[in-house]
Amino acid sequence: MNKTKGKRKKIIILAVLLIVAVWTIWGNVTVGISRYQVSSTRLPSGFDGFRIAVISDLHNASFGKDNRQIIEKVREISPDIIALTGDLVDANKTDIEVAINLVSELMAIAPCYYVTGNHEAWITGQYALLEEGLLKEGVRVLHDEVVLLTENGQSIQLAGVDDPDFTDRSDYIQESILETKLQQMNLTSDYCVLLSHRPELFEAYVKENVDLVLSGHAHGGQFRLPFIGGIIAPNQGFFPKYDGGVYQEQNTVMIVSRGIGNSVIPIRFNNRPEMVVVELKSE
Repeated sequence: MNKTKGKRKKIIILAVLLIVAVWTIWGNVTVGISRYQVSSTRLPSGFDGFRIAVISDLHNASFGKDNRQIIEKVREISPDIIALTGDLVDANKTDIEVAINLVSELMAIAPCYYVTGNHEAWITGQYALLEEGLLKEGVRVLHDEVVLLTENGQSIQLAGVDDPDFTDRSDYIQESILETKLQQMNLTSDYCVLLSHRPELFEAYVKENVDLVLSGHAHGGQFRLPFIGGIIAPNQGFFPKYDGGVYQEQNTVMIVSRGIGNSVIPIRFNNRPEMVVVELKSE
C-alpha cells in the first residue's frame, strides 16, 4: 500500500512539473494581445473608437520567421496608429536589422510613432544607425516633442519623450528630468496621449495633467505570482508598483505593457509576452 501511494505521489509531482514546464515554454514563445478601453469626456468625438497598438520592449526578440507572429497580430488588431514605446533593440545583443525589418512591415499596416528606451541610450553610437533606419521607413521619432493627430476634423496631442538615461542614469533625478522635458514641450489643454518608456515616473505625468500614458520597461515584473503580481522590474526593484496593466491617479491614466522580449533575465514565468491595444472612447 505504501509503495503504491509513493508511486502515485511521484506520478502526480512529475505531471505537475510537466504542466508547469509546458506552460512556461508556451508563455515564452507566443505573444498575446491585451485589450484596454479608455474613456474620457475630454476626448473629441472624432476619436471615438480610435485604436492604438502598443509594442514595447522587443529587445531584438523574434517570434516566428521575420517576426511573422507579431506582424499578424498587429494586422488582427487593425490599429489606427502603432506606438513603439522603447527598447526596440537590446544593448547586450543589438541587431538593428531585425528591428528595422519588423518596423518596415508594421509601417505597411499603420503609421508608427516611436520613443526611445534605456537600451537605446545604452547602445551609444549605434543609436544613430537605428534612428536613420527608422526614419528611412517613415517612422515618426518623437524626441521630447508633440504632434497633432487629426480625425474627422478634430485633433488630439500625441507626445513622446526620450528616455532619461540619455541625460543621466541616476535614478534620484530622473523624475525631475521627465518633468522638465514635459514642461518644455508646451502641451496645450487638448487631450494628450504620451509615449514614455518609464512607468515608475508616473507622478511626473500626473503633475503635468497628461490624459493617457503608454509605457513599458517593467517586463511585467518578469516572474508573476497569483494575487501578488510581478517580482522584479528595472528601476523599481522587488514587487514593483507599476508592472503591467492600468493605473489611474487624478485625471491621468497609464497603461503599462508587459512587453514582448527579455534582456538580462532570459525567461519569464506566468508572464506571457504581450502586445497592447488601446481603444479610445469619447463620453
